[in-house]
Amino acid sequence: MDSSLFKIFIEYLNIVFLVFTLVLFAMFSIMGYLSTRNSIHYRNKNSFVDLSRIMASPLAPSITIIAPAYNEGLTIVENIRSLLSLQYVNYEVMVVNDGSKDDTLQKMIDAYDLEKVERIIDPEWNSKPIRGVYKSRQRSFSKLTVIDKENGGKSDALNTGIQLSENKYVGCIDVDCLLRPDALLHVVKSFYQRTQKRVIAVGGVIRVANSSKISGGTLEEIRLPKKWLARFQLLEYTRSFLLGRMAWGRIDSLLIISGAFGFFDREIALEVGGYDTKTVGEDMEIVFRMRRYMHERQLPYTIEYIPDPLCWTEVPESIKNLVNQRDRWARGNLETLFTHKDMFFNPKFGRLGMLSYPYWFFYEWLAPILEFIGFFSIIIFYYMGILNLDFFLAITMTVYAFSIMFSFYAILWDLYSYNQYTKTKDILILMFCAIIEPITFHPLVVWSAIRGNYKKLFKVKSGWGSQVRKGFAKT
Repeated sequence: MDSSLFKIFIEYLNIVFLVFTLVLFAMFSIMGYLSTRNSIHYRNKNSFVDLSRIMASPLAPSITIIAPAYNEGLTIVENIRSLLSLQYVNYEVMVVNDGSKDDTLQKMIDAYDLEKVERIIDPEWNSKPIRGVYKSRQRSFSKLTVIDKENGGKSDALNTGIQLSENKYVGCIDVDCLLRPDALLHVVKSFYQRTQKRVIAVGGVIRVANSSKISGGTLEEIRLPKKWLARFQLLEYTRSFLLGRMAWGRIDSLLIISGAFGFFDREIALEVGGYDTKTVGEDMEIVFRMRRYMHERQLPYTIEYIPDPLCWTEVPESIKNLVNQRDRWARGNLETLFTHKDMFFNPKFGRLGMLSYPYWFFYEWLAPILEFIGFFSIIIFYYMGILNLDFFLAITMTVYAFSIMFSFYAILWDLYSYNQYTKTKDILILMFCAIIEPITFHPLVVWSAIRGNYKKLFKVKSGWGSQVRKGFAKT
């Protein structure tokens, strides 16, 4: 290639990276503004709501909480106890034992005095065979139902629960998540606060419970994680849930509800066929299909988002587990985007096609790939002597400063709005995390995304994988 043409190519490449960066700056600034407006609106609106009336009303809608369990023998009894202690009248806890190889089922039978009962099962429903349905002999555990089935993965277990549930709404959660006692009251309120649109799903913030004090399945004291890897994820979750998803909720364009805390209109979930068992990104994919279903039929609908800290979970504390998790997220993201590729810049789907899908395509999927390519391009250009050092330093420092500023804003807004971490030391630690995250934690996330995309694009066999957990602190 002629040297002059190569220099022109490099200049155009610089322009592409500059434009991409400026667009992201603009989008994140707008997201910060929208999330702030939405949070203020949410707080003002809910300051007049008396949730106790929902809890006491015999007309309260019925909800089934579906919790898949696979080899959870270590904590299953306490986790179920936590779910049975929620402040709500008309709900069922359905634990789906997805072919556990340990003593998960036996521990549930012993702890809750379970016996096998008859249950009508649709033979045409596509899921792994059910080996038994269990209910407790004791009235105090009458809300508990245990489904024992052959292993089919998380999506298959959730589909089994959706199919066997007889309630109006279903909540799909991770069995080891801790829900605040009034969580269902907030969920029901979200389903019923709209009059002109049908609420088809409700999602919420996922909080990090690592190192917090847990007793009897109840979160007694919120503590900052001791491990730095968990602290980075806490900061990441704060940005993602409190700012990112809150902003998308403001313009009714949310495309994902976390699998750890998601509630659905059961009728619509069944109409779209439940979760897709062929993807590892089932929580995102079902939202795409439910939105498409309503959109294509021109039915007025919405998805609600709850910023209150209702759900607490444990995040990976080892690099291996973190990389496996983010690898899986990347594969699920790509699978969902490819499945629904006809939405890309399609005005037929409104904001979903023109804004939400492009954002997920360019930022959630393409951005890590561009970062990875850019890193090696910089090294190559430097050794070739064609790196524009001034431009590189300027854009790098600008991106670095903006990322720190955005993280600081997320920390301070969380402190102002929900005040989960009250100690000055904790806030300073989180701010220090924000300063070093771009050069420590973020490259690990990018590498995980690259690995996941490589596996998917080159058809490297890899399944959902297992999440190794340490268990919550109890002292």
